Amino acid sequence: MKYAIHIARWGMVLAAAAATGWGQGPSGTSGSATPILASAVSAASVPVSESVVPASSTDADSFVIKKRVSEVHLLFTATDKHGHFVKTLEQNDLAILDDHKSPQAVVNFRHETDLPLEVGLLVDVSGSVRSRFGFEQQSAIDFLHRTLRPGSDRAFVVGFNSHWQLTQDFTDNLSLLSQGIHRMHSGGGTALYDAVYKACHDKLMSQTSGERPVRRALIILSDGDDNQSDVTREAAIEMAQRAEVIIYSISTDDSPTVQRGDRVLEQLADATGGRAFTPFKDKDVARSFAAIQDELRSQYIISYKPAQFDADGRYRSIEISSLKKDLSIRARKGYFAPRE
Repeated sequence: MKYAIHIARWGMVLAAAAATGWGQGPSGTSGSATPILASAVSAASVPVSESVVPASSTDADSFVIKKRVSEVHLLFTATDKHGHFVKTLEQNDLAILDDHKSPQAVVNFRHETDLPLEVGLLVDVSGSVRSRFGFEQQSAIDFLHRTLRPGSDRAFVVGFNSHWQLTQDFTDNLSLLSQGIHRMHSGGGTALYDAVYKACHDKLMSQTSGERPVRRALIILSDGDDNQSDVTREAAIEMAQRAEVIIYSISTDDSPTVQRGDRVLEQLADATGGRAFTPFKDKDVARSFAAIQDELRSQYIISYKPAQFDADGRYRSIEISSLKKDLSIRARKGYFAPRE
């Protein structure tokens, strides 16, 4: 995350420079602006690019120093032993480890019910899902109509078998999204991992959220039985984690027992902090969509600065748990640090 620290007067910069040795003349050793920013960075709140520019073209005495600061935004849900959402947690009720270390500082914690949504609906149209296809299409349409708020949320629709077909790009127009779902026709093989990878890489990762966090979710309707993908399951999960996407899956398999594909869908959801549903009856599909809708509006967000953070591009694990008895926390398992 990038933040701006505003120094109102150039004289303050000169004073700080004198104290730190920053900005010496050509004969001196070149220093860094970091010591100036260290004590002020926690108050910054506006994402910006990294540079030093005049704050106003008419105010020659005012400058803005901009410095990249690492900060993690973590969305999570809390449920009791009966599976009901808990909406009364406080920051002190949580324990967090980032890369097996306690965060340097927590800068924000709140119950988040109205973050803008960016949702991808990924519908398996392979021949193996034909039996309940029509009902699932209508359930998906009903979900979008109940969940999306025009002017705030957006969604896109993809049908996939052995190939990817974007039937409706990002929009908040519910009529266009419904038409995109109806344009799908079943048949062919299943390239699930390719579809997840492409949706995260091409659509969700490419979106910019500006100054405010956005809840990015991918909802998959599939039997999970991949037989056509070029990328691996691990690569699909990694791309979802890089894009900070929560995956929810609804199994289209109507077998009375848990199948291999169901376990695949559960792995995709679990690795990203989402949830996997295995409805056995048509009415349970609608209930699964309703549960996803409820969860998307029943989450918390905590923002923190990791300890001993290096912008080295490697994966950093996240462990978050409740200090209250009989409460379960669900969140993504980690993230990839940016690379400078």
